Amino acid sequence: MSVHLVRGPLAIVAALMAPLAVSAVLLPFRAGLANTVVALVLVVVVVAAAALGNRTAGVLAAVSAAVWFDFFFTVPYQRLTITSTADVTTAVVLLAVALTVSQLAARARRLEVVTITDADYLAQIHHAAQLAREATSPDAVVEAVRAQLVGLLHLSDCRFEYGTLLGHAPRLEPDGSLTLGRRTWDVDRLGMPDQDIELRVLAGGHFHGRFLLRPTPGHTPPLEARLVAVTLADQVGAALQTTWRTPRPTA
Repeated sequence: MSVHLVRGPLAIVAALMAPLAVSAVLLPFRAGLANTVVALVLVVVVVAAAALGNRTAGVLAAVSAAVWFDFFFTVPYQRLTITSTADVTTAVVLLAVALTVSQLAARARRLEVVTITDADYLAQIHHAAQLAREATSPDAVVEAVRAQLVGLLHLSDCRFEYGTLLGHAPRLEPDGSLTLGRRTWDVDRLGMPDQDIELRVLAGGHFHGRFLLRPTPGHTPPLEARLVAVTLADQVGAALQTTWRTPRPTA
């Protein structure tokens, strides 16, 4: 079978049908499965579609997974309607994570796709997304995510700064890599740099602030954890964007 066929028409068909097929397999067990577990399984399906296909296949698989999750696993069943706030949050997180993974796969020349396949990671994203929707103050979201980042990345310290960019700290990028100036820092080989690392918070094209992460010497968080950290920062951006909060300059 040619590469063109695998990455072309066949990939598109598989991307659309694979989430439906897996949903059909899981359907008899619906009563005993938590929706977060179903979402995790569907993310893995999207990973496979994106890894074997192309950018378009990954996007279509992500959308298909979200649609069939809604149709089969949220009340009312067999309708594209969700009445539970928790299910809405899970569906949104499923789509967001699946789309992120599909873009990572498209950029990976050797198709070495990394995704969030740990249930604890997915639970942390789910918690942050729900808090971003329900919290009355964006500061509560900032503080909750700050605490999550400390545990997730095993940091010795973490703080959030509102305002404009300051300094030239190493930066944690959306794909989980680390840049220092104009070059990429090889985290797996060199470990984390012994200085604060910037994790930017953006939403709607606006810079709202940044987390400054202080690594613990001798500990290197895996790529999956770094990707989750970026997703958590996105939830902070969403909370700040919703309130249209004016960034506060740092002292």
